[in-house]
Amino acid sequence: MRCKPELSILRVPFDLGAGRKGVRRGPDAILQAGLERKLRQLGYSCELPDPVPAPSNAKESGVFVPQAEPRHLNEAVKVNEALAAQIKDVLERGRFPLVLGGDHSIAIGTLAGLAQHYRSIGVIWFDAHADLNTPDTSPSGNIHGMSLAASLGIGHHRLTRIGGFLPKIRPQHTVIIGARQLDPGEKELIRAEGITCFTMHEIDRMGIARVTEEAVRIATAGTDGLHVSFDIDSLDPLEAPGTGTPVKGGISYREAHLALELLYEAGSVLSAEMVEVNPALERDNQTARLAAELISSLLGQRIL
Repeated sequence: MRCKPELSILRVPFDLGAGRKGVRRGPDAILQAGLERKLRQLGYSCELPDPVPAPSNAKESGVFVPQAEPRHLNEAVKVNEALAAQIKDVLERGRFPLVLGGDHSIAIGTLAGLAQHYRSIGVIWFDAHADLNTPDTSPSGNIHGMSLAASLGIGHHRLTRIGGFLPKIRPQHTVIIGARQLDPGEKELIRAEGITCFTMHEIDRMGIARVTEEAVRIATAGTDGLHVSFDIDSLDPLEAPGTGTPVKGGISYREAHLALELLYEAGSVLSAEMVEVNPALERDNQTARLAAELISSLLGQRIL
């Protein structure tokens, strides 16, 4: 039987990196859906520190103009620096960091903290989008669409240098799964940097099992292990309606569970985060319940 690591569930109630508010309620909604109970039933010891301090209000900057400063840059830098420090502390105490967002901009802090501890880490990034924009290419200026680029050392210097160094990850160890809405600048960056991107086209053709196995191979080649960054909008909105940037034609319920079950079986996952659950966009907490189920699959829950 595999030894279960001690978990630290880190809540980051931040939504200023996104265009729609409400995702700051995501971490508590996922916990209210029974996440901690599920993990304890799987044999994990869980600690639940106070949430990472995160502002919920800031002055809107009006219409975004490309090449301008990203929206809410100061707030995003502050929360990601705090998260990076907390991740580093959790790892130094030998615990597994499980991050609950919040919008996907918080991945900048997660990866900054991981990169201060590990020599090299791979990333599997489940998302309908690539999050590879920069202030020059972003149509919105929202930082949640820049987080993967920033972690690769590309973009605004205040985002790329969180933690005091760059890059946090390498393109050859980065895999995107589930993409189906890519901006022109993101497509160019994927090709230029050689980032592996399994769009829904590849999932349809290859099947989610083969895609996941190939993703693990790429993300673990020469690294200490991998981080799973899971944006709930990678799923089809019929399965996960409570998210701010839904895109039709996404990963199905069973595809998502199978992918995460296979990641657990691979034995290479060092950390994980679940982001973009927005309870304000639905009434019955369906998406938060699904997020709790998916995290459980990633950490060992099985049908039999």
